[in-house]
Amino acid sequence: MNNRVEIALNEQIKKETSSSQFYLAMASWAEKNGLNGTAKFMYSHSDEERFHMLKLVKFVNERGGKAIIPAIEQPPIEFENLKSVFELLLKHEISVTESINNLVDICLQEKDYTTHNFVQWYVSEQLEEEALARAVLDKIKLIGNDSGGLYLFDRDLESSIIQANNSNQMNDGK
Repeated sequence: MNNRVEIALNEQIKKETSSSQFYLAMASWAEKNGLNGTAKFMYSHSDEERFHMLKLVKFVNERGGKAIIPAIEQPPIEFENLKSVFELLLKHEISVTESINNLVDICLQEKDYTTHNFVQWYVSEQLEEEALARAVLDKIKLIGNDSGGLYLFDRDLESSIIQANNSNQMNDGK
């Protein structure tokens, strides 16, 4: 495996690992604050980011590189409010997109078309991640300070996670 590409992939492993922990911290905060739907959304998102990290680890190792499992920084423990949680989520996803784009650029510079092909999955995934974060944030902005609206939003978020998980289980044959 090309050394420069391997270093970039290991950096992405670190980003995905940190993302998982960041969303786990958000889930814990939401759960502690009675936002069970948001907590389930964030727990699910944390699992998804861990899956992204594992996919990278396996790819690096299968290509003859050495995947490095990183130490990670402590994510925030407290958040100002639900709106700030999703603003941070969007900001974070934008930074992950920038990192993926940088990885794509390195692959092209190094003419590593196999890794470039592999990373295209992440490019598509990031489009979805950013769009989802923006959509949720737009809804929160519409709600404003309406506690009834916040309750309904959180309940709807919980229902959408349950439906998504049931759909995924059916697709996995479970």
